[in-house]
This record gives sequence, C-alpha cells and structure tokens, in this order.
Amino acid sequence: MGFLDAIFGRRKPVQPDLDQLFALPSAAVTLEAGSGFTPTGLGSVCFAGAEGGAFSRLQQDTTALLGREAETVQDRYGYTWLLCRRDPQDLVSLVNDLHAVNTSLESAGFGPQLLCSLVGFRDDRGRSLALVYLYKRGTFYPFAPVPGGGEKRDNPLELQITSALGDDLRTESDLTRWFPVWGAPGLTAEE
Repeated sequence: MGFLDAIFGRRKPVQPDLDQLFALPSAAVTLEAGSGFTPTGLGSVCFAGAEGGAFSRLQQDTTALLGREAETVQDRYGYTWLLCRRDPQDLVSLVNDLHAVNTSLESAGFGPQLLCSLVGFRDDRGRSLALVYLYKRGTFYPFAPVPGGGEKRDNPLELQITSALGDDLRTESDLTRWFPVWGAPGLTAEE
C-alpha cells in the first residue's frame, strides 16, 4: 500500500484464498458440538453467467467431472449455481468438489464471475444454515433463514454461529456484506 492510499484510507482488496474452504470440515465439528448443526451433504458454487463457448464447455466439463453428484441450476435472479451432492458424513469430499469447481473457473479466467460458495447444515429442530464463502473477499459468513418465515433471517442465530466459529473460519467483519442467498441450491436438505 502506498503513502497516498494510507492518507486517503484506501485499502487493497482482499484476495480470494480458495484454500480457506478446507477449513470447513473442522468448522463443522465445532458447529455440531456447539450448536447441533450437521452437514446436509449439499454445497454449491454461484457464478454470474458468462457468454461464449469456452465458458459453456468449462461448465459442462466441470459437471461431467463431478458426475451425477452435480447439477447446474439457474436461480430467480439469473445467477448460475453448480450444486454438489455428497454423503452428509463426507464433508471433506464435498469441500474438495467445491474447491475444484472454483479453481477450474478461476484458472480458466472466469474468476471475476465467481460470487460465492456455500455448504448447507441442518439441526434437529429443522433449522437450515449455510456457511457462505465470499469469493472476492476471501471470507465466510453464516446465513440462517427463519424456518417457514418467508424471506426472514434468524440474525441472532447468525451472530451466535459467527461467535462459535471465530477461531475456525475467516469471518466477514462487514455485516453489510452478509448477503441473503434466498432459495440458493444447497441451502436446504430437501433438494
């Protein structure tokens, strides 16, 4: 950072660090022990669609690589999600799949299209939770919709989860960046 950047309060943007995804399995242990949330076996990668044959081929190749455990889903906002399914007890493989998808898109030059990745969790009370990785920030945040509450968030639960995972994940400190991911594939176990 240069002298003028310091005077004007400018900071270099945080760089993506996809290896942060590998912290999810240990965070899941903490999450289960502290809050009773367990992995659903669902995770997804969200990206803005890009035009052209190269992007389409890459998307098809990635889906083919993951096999029947993956499918491409378009959400109501026009974003594309690659949904991955694994046994709920095999979070390591799910995280490897999500990392592979992100890395493939990034190395092919589509990093600017990557938005976020998420891994779904559920507790014995039927509450859903997603740990969302913001690609452009290199940080995580929890997203907890209120069960049956339409588009309402359980903010106290999100803050509780953040506190519980403070040592396990690099958490996004700017709460205005905790974007809702309503209807995101991988958020609920019913998919």
